[in-house]
Amino acid sequence: MKLYPIETGNFKLDGGAMFGIVPKSIWEKTNPADHRNLIDLSMRCLLIEDGKNLILIDNGIGHKQSEKFFSYYELWGETTLEKSLAKYGFIKDDITDVFLTHLHLDHCGGAVEWNQDKNGYRTSFKNARYWSNEKHWQWAIEPNPREKASFLKENILPIQESGQLNFLPLPSTGNYSFAPDLKMDILFVDGHTEKQMLPVIKYQDKTIVFVADLIPTIGHIPLIYTLGYDTRPLLTLSEKEKFLKQAIDNEYILFFEHDAHHELATLKMTEKGPRLNDVYQFNDVFGY
Repeated sequence: MKLYPIETGNFKLDGGAMFGIVPKSIWEKTNPADHRNLIDLSMRCLLIEDGKNLILIDNGIGHKQSEKFFSYYELWGETTLEKSLAKYGFIKDDITDVFLTHLHLDHCGGAVEWNQDKNGYRTSFKNARYWSNEKHWQWAIEPNPREKASFLKENILPIQESGQLNFLPLPSTGNYSFAPDLKMDILFVDGHTEKQMLPVIKYQDKTIVFVADLIPTIGHIPLIYTLGYDTRPLLTLSEKEKFLKQAIDNEYILFFEHDAHHELATLKMTEKGPRLNDVYQFNDVFGY
């Protein structure tokens, strides 16, 4: 089994929105903003190769939206999902499973593409099973006003219409078996959005957690550094406090989806609470 970081592209969002109540004078030390108060973010995904199985966790923002739409997100850099897959010798048709942590546009926009021949939408990974969970799916297709702009029908409904949609069971004990050697559990968290799913993967005697929007960047490690986008911020605090303790006690390696400059990190306990221990690039830890 092998894991690969997949860079799908970079974007920018307002630093204040990304850090909620934390003052700019503090958060800009780790996430410096430009003249418009925008900070650099990535849309990094994770590919798991296990025998004939290729499991892609999230898939970025995609390409199908209008130029005006993309202008809101200040896309930058040259990386794409296709280029990143090709780096490791794969194409989209090789993907067997697409795991969706949640259905916000920067996590699932690449799941669906525009089919010019038929003047409509189609799934981007035609040979894959798509995985969500029933509670989050329902939350996304009947969105609340706060999240409506993040749940785009064209990113979501074509997956169901394709017949490729599958639902994972809600929190339970035991392993979620996508492939023969893959040891993965799922942490369900509700503060950011209903039933966001964070994969917890055993790999080379280490535990890697794809932290998605629970801890978007290394700047979000301290407890109260949470997203202004969270629908239930007090619940996020409770979930995050529990997770940070587990991460330190169990020596988890955090895999960041949105940190444009750091792929992995470990944590340590200090007199001020959980803090960054060290940062790594994927090659530093796994040698490829």
